[in-house]
Amino acid sequence: MTHRDIIVIGGGPAGAATAITAARHGIEVSVFEKGKYGRDKVCGDGLTPRAVGALQELRIDLGTAHRIQGLRMIAGKQVRELDWPKTSRFPHYGAVWPRRQLDTALMDAASEAGAETIYDTEVLPLIDDQGRCVGIETPHGRWTADLVVLAAGAQGAAARRLGAERDPHQPYGLAIRTYAETPRHSDAHIEACLTLRDGNDVAIPGYGWLFPAGDGTVNIGCGALSTMRGFKSLNLNKLCDAYREQMRDTWGLGPYLERPRAWRLPMSAQRRHGPGWVAVGDAAGLINPMNGEGIDYGLETGMLIADLFNADPGTAAETYDLQVGERFDGFLRTGRRFSFLIGHQAILRGGLRLAVGTETIAQITLRVMGNLIDSETPGVAGRVMSVADKLLAAADPLLRRTRAAA
Repeated sequence: MTHRDIIVIGGGPAGAATAITAARHGIEVSVFEKGKYGRDKVCGDGLTPRAVGALQELRIDLGTAHRIQGLRMIAGKQVRELDWPKTSRFPHYGAVWPRRQLDTALMDAASEAGAETIYDTEVLPLIDDQGRCVGIETPHGRWTADLVVLAAGAQGAAARRLGAERDPHQPYGLAIRTYAETPRHSDAHIEACLTLRDGNDVAIPGYGWLFPAGDGTVNIGCGALSTMRGFKSLNLNKLCDAYREQMRDTWGLGPYLERPRAWRLPMSAQRRHGPGWVAVGDAAGLINPMNGEGIDYGLETGMLIADLFNADPGTAAETYDLQVGERFDGFLRTGRRFSFLIGHQAILRGGLRLAVGTETIAQITLRVMGNLIDSETPGVAGRVMSVADKLLAAADPLLRRTRAAA
């Protein structure tokens, strides 16, 4: 039976970051990816400054990515174009990089670092009689490992076997994207329309985006939160079509270059660690409910678990859960509660315009949309999110009870 120090299930950014970091520590690590080499992943393709910082830490060459200077936010007739803030923690720019290129670059880096990368192979966690994850089951036999890292999202069979599915009591998102040609493909700002409406003129808790890729095309899409009334009947294709029509002239948009594709965004996980295993990135529910972004969290948590395993394999899983909770839980909990708040139409209509109403508030919104806030964030933005966490905690039960009637 083959044994590894670490086995990673999933070859996206979180899984690849785990493998890169582990291999550079000299840890024996194998990554199992169910897709083929160079596979695509449906995504908005945007990289926050936080994500760029993590990629730089991993020594990934972003030479083919389109550099992004900031964010243009639209709320009704209000438009604010802001550059990403300069901080000591993160670069002052982001990027747009199609996922096929990003994920391939990361997995190639994992291989170059010494990790074993195995494609076109779906695996499941192997659980012993005491409930400990001791390895994986592959189509060709069992492998054992000191630690199994779940990096395959929160919706598959692997997550179900570990009890790491999405928490059904928490919100989640749906998104759809495609590509179109545009003369503005080299714009230095990504664009987010915060006042999105469906075909019945119902406000959508979510946003529409246009992320210029620098290659003649733009990634165009929409995302919506499950906290809205009528969410289950929401037609994402019609929503995307309506948004494209709304933005066609200002962006000179051509026809869709491919059929729009949708995906689900888990924003919670019932468990993110257990005996012999941890979940990273999306599989740990680490997605910002206010923008649907999670690549940066995936990269950071992948590096974190590898570093902790290198320091002490015996305590890595428990220490990982503690440190992830300290770093991210407050902000993400606030985001989930905010999702219930804007599920109410009256609050949504006024609240999102307020988000860009003044320069000060717009700067906070910019940091929220850029995933630049966590437990270590200094200044006004950090204090505002701390206060919001406490206020929304008090209102949370009422917001949940009244959401269905909103």
